[in-house]
Amino acid sequence: MEFGLFVQGYVGKRAETDPLAEHKALMEETEYVIQADKSGFKYAWASEHHFLEEYSHLSANDVFLGYLAHATDRIHLGSGIFNPLAQVNHPVKVAEKVTMLDHLTEGRFEFGSGRGAGSHEILGFIPGVTDMNYTKEIWEETIAEFPKMWLQDEYVGFQGKHWSLPPRKILPKPYGKSHPAMWYAAGSPPSYSMAARKGLGVLGFSVQKVSDMEWVLEKYKTAIVDAEPIGDFVNDNVMVTTTAICAPTHDEAVRIAVHGGLHYLPSLVFRYHDTFPRPDGFPVWPETLPEYNEELIELLIEEELLICGDPDEVFRQCKRWEQAGADQLSFGLPVGVPKEATLQTIRLVGEHVIPKIDTDPVHRTSRFRAAG
Repeated sequence: MEFGLFVQGYVGKRAETDPLAEHKALMEETEYVIQADKSGFKYAWASEHHFLEEYSHLSANDVFLGYLAHATDRIHLGSGIFNPLAQVNHPVKVAEKVTMLDHLTEGRFEFGSGRGAGSHEILGFIPGVTDMNYTKEIWEETIAEFPKMWLQDEYVGFQGKHWSLPPRKILPKPYGKSHPAMWYAAGSPPSYSMAARKGLGVLGFSVQKVSDMEWVLEKYKTAIVDAEPIGDFVNDNVMVTTTAICAPTHDEAVRIAVHGGLHYLPSLVFRYHDTFPRPDGFPVWPETLPEYNEELIELLIEEELLICGDPDEVFRQCKRWEQAGADQLSFGLPVGVPKEATLQTIRLVGEHVIPKIDTDPVHRTSRFRAAG
């Protein structure tokens, strides 16, 4: 199992007391990725969201990733996601951004795509839509065109329902052989199967705990066997995300978690991701979950909803994800935890966890691309 980091420009309630909170959040997250590169993490994913106050201020993630392309050496940088809906980003512009980042990273870029985060975001670009599944039609029409834009000397052009383009040379072409690995941000079980049939890796932001891996893998790994890849190769890959806090002692890790405002992020998730099924009894915004205490943090650890503890405990918790079949475990770190505590987590995981689990020096997607 490989390891990644997921950043999204989470500001939270810090802006209420700090006028520079937004700037600090964005700059701190560049530090997290740079440290993850030094600590042996193989991937860093940067979100693209719009209009989602407090939850995610990382809207121009191509700019963010362009900076990190120069600031890092080995870590693969991924769009988690680029939104390729024509009403949000013209598909040709997305194709150009992908290959430009592929060059700037010298083959370290990963292309994750998706359809946006609920009605507040989607309706900002496509007003009047009553069924959020409408975006699926646009994404389906578009996604298979990217490999053609990259690999055809002159792209043959496209005439679709939602966008069109006459024949044109799409430049630059990818760096080196083939093209960057392609991923899809999937939520529901049918989405995992659909991604697998197209040969796409899955960004499993919806997987909450280890036991969720069962239905994810069943749907994905069964379908990937018969994949008809839209790209140059099959990216047989399931990435899942979780929150992680690692400290020298268990008690210190729990203290960091208690004071990290971890209750607020899930409340923002269901404020904006209104396509996600809301758990029974979950408060409706502007109500939020109550602040977590020590007892609840221990329960979250026991229920495998939170990675938290000393390095040995975190190793065992990560090992559970590997045993469940995750191809990549990506940590969503900046959720109100102080910067130094977050950097400590990255360093400790890099020193004590990753070397025991990920012993392959080559990135999984690099192997797939080389065989493409």
